Amino acid sequence: MAKKLVIKVTAGADAPERCSQAFTVAAVAAASGVEVSLWLTGESAWFALPGRASEFELPHAAPLPDLLDSVLASGKVTLCTQCAARREITEKDVIEGVRIAGAQVFVQEAMADGTQALVY
Repeated sequence: MAKKLVIKVTAGADAPERCSQAFTVAAVAAASGVEVSLWLTGESAWFALPGRASEFELPHAAPLPDLLDSVLASGKVTLCTQCAARREITEKDVIEGVRIAGAQVFVQEAMADGTQALVY
């Protein structure tokens, strides 16, 4: 079994079920003791900003702010550098605990021994 899970979520409000699935898997893995690194890319980049996760709604799904808080409590959350730049999001704008990093860091994490990578 992988000791670390790297999850890249590319969807936001534009594909709510896919987005929610990524956050749910990340939160469940974190709660199960798996080391989690959640990458916010594409439209999910907006969830790196304070209050944006609370605007997300999907019937019968766990609240996105709760899932994000769960991952932040025990794992890493990273906002894609290019995605941030395209949305004019800077490090001073993001939720505490969210870092901004690029593809090199993603590849490094995803290729590490004992790691499973998923893309939603």
